[in-house]
Amino acid sequence: MSDPTLASAAPAHLLCVVAARPNLMKMAPILAALARQAPTVRVTLLHTGQHYDTAMNGQLFMDLDLRPPDICLDVGSGNHAQQTAEIMRRFDAVLDAQPPLAPDAVLVVGDVNSTLACALVAAKRDIPVIHVEAGLRSGDRHMPEEINRVLTDQLSSLLLTSEEGARAKLLREGIAPERIHFTGNVMIDSLRQQLPRAITPAATLRAHGHACPPAYGLLTLHRPSNVDDPAQLEALLGTLGELSQQLPLLFPIHPRTLAGLRLSGLEPLLARHAIVRLPPLGYLEMLGLMQKARLVLTDSGGIQEESTALGVPCLTLRANTERPVTVSDGTNTLAGTQPATILALARGILDTGGKRGRLPPLWDGHAATRIAAVIAPWLAARRGPP
Repeated sequence: MSDPTLASAAPAHLLCVVAARPNLMKMAPILAALARQAPTVRVTLLHTGQHYDTAMNGQLFMDLDLRPPDICLDVGSGNHAQQTAEIMRRFDAVLDAQPPLAPDAVLVVGDVNSTLACALVAAKRDIPVIHVEAGLRSGDRHMPEEINRVLTDQLSSLLLTSEEGARAKLLREGIAPERIHFTGNVMIDSLRQQLPRAITPAATLRAHGHACPPAYGLLTLHRPSNVDDPAQLEALLGTLGELSQQLPLLFPIHPRTLAGLRLSGLEPLLARHAIVRLPPLGYLEMLGLMQKARLVLTDSGGIQEESTALGVPCLTLRANTERPVTVSDGTNTLAGTQPATILALARGILDTGGKRGRLPPLWDGHAATRIAAVIAPWLAARRGPP
């Protein structure tokens, strides 16, 4: 049996979970802020391995100056049920091995399967959960991420939001107001910190055997609704191919998308258009490409935010978004997936320059400082006097 006196004298222990590329962008500034503002808090970084591709994740650790994880679960890919269950099983085993230094809280970010899986295991063990980027909602329960968001927020003791509208959504779902804190968008902290180091488009394209066009659009696709259905993927590629005749498109291909292209036999379509095929890129390469793009076309939530922060017009190739502030305040427009609508909106941007928008509140590069300022006293209050 552990000695409660020794436990209270030990520093607070925060276990932080990452799993996929956007998680790392959010976690890097948080860990740096905690080290500055709460140096006595012991931080353990755990990577579930939900996504682990060198170009997708390993390079990001270096780009973001993020220390290597202390624990790796090496879960790998699988369908939603398999992956969530395996993360839960392996994370539960990690917590079994932690006493007498079990975490005082588990911090999760975003909305991937690992976010929900680790929150669920922690909550069932009565370990408080902190959710960064709480309260984002698309209203579309067909999106697995939407289910992850809603359930993680219900399990969380401390909910840190990135946009003002999230608070009202959480209150409607019965979350107590004292648990909600508007801290701002920590993804923008990483963007602002790393933008001076962004790699130029010419250098990125040269490294992959291409010349840089004088003007280009940047394209990303990875949502199951867009890339798992061959008919949907073919229709999108036909539309984007037509647009590429007017504006060349640079296309870093996500591993999931490449698998969809190959499985459906659509990979040769890329060569018929002015779509420049690129492998998955590091964060600094993507920042450089995005900063100089005339237009971004994407189904990624994070890229909707980054393009808004950079003032670059963005078309989201989805019917909805969990980041509505990028539409109401920022440079983002929901384009859906209908060819005529996508082409009309894209050509409108090329003719007029598109939406300029404005920076949403607290997207100022200091979200991590506010997050640490909430977490540190909250942890101290839960532990009580030494």
